[in-house]
Amino acid sequence: MTASPRQLPYAPTPYSYLPNSALTATINLDEEVKLSATAAERDLYDSLAEIYSIIITLDGLEKAYVRDSVPESEYTEMCSRLLNQSKSILRDETVARVFVDLETFKKEWNMECPRATERLRVNLPATIAEPFTTHAGTSSNTPQTRSSATGSQILLATENFITFLDALRLNMLSKDSLHPLLSEVIQSVNQVTTVDFESRGKIISWLIRLNGMKATEELGEEEARQLAFDMEGAYAGFKATLN
Repeated sequence: MTASPRQLPYAPTPYSYLPNSALTATINLDEEVKLSATAAERDLYDSLAEIYSIIITLDGLEKAYVRDSVPESEYTEMCSRLLNQSKSILRDETVARVFVDLETFKKEWNMECPRATERLRVNLPATIAEPFTTHAGTSSNTPQTRSSATGSQILLATENFITFLDALRLNMLSKDSLHPLLSEVIQSVNQVTTVDFESRGKIISWLIRLNGMKATEELGEEEARQLAFDMEGAYAGFKATLN
């Protein structure tokens, strides 16, 4: 009886190869694996990790707020801090270039986080963007001018409207010029009234539009004229709530 040929322990190849122990890579399981070769790379990865953490945390905070698990004041403070941290990190041009935009970053890291996505898009806490909405997330039937609003608060809101309109007249059309001023407008207005007055929604829409622009990007002439028109209407609507 003829013995069957011995089966090779590996798939045969057309070339004869003997590994050279001097050239064979070795792995030390106790050695730390470095993800970055330079300090700049390490800072970049740290910044991207912080953004990832902010998105996850913000999404959880939004869920807690909707479920009444966090007081409005605490939510506003925490949300504002997270949004400011995100903006601060993305001011770094290297980080911003790798980040690209929110949707690209989410896709790259397989993230969903719909509530955080919306909050980052608006770039304002829900208590500021939608003060006429109750904590549970339903619209209030009787929004009113705050009886506790002082003359100084009304004056501040009025001054912020005027300052913003003056900035437009002075042709200050970049995001980094207009977005902070418009944020001050809506925040000071909310200290006076929670009424959803005429064109108030336009303030939020323009905040979202500006938030989506690059820091040095400027509005076009037609956009600037439309923004001025909308803000004049919002200013008139705000003054109507004081009567």
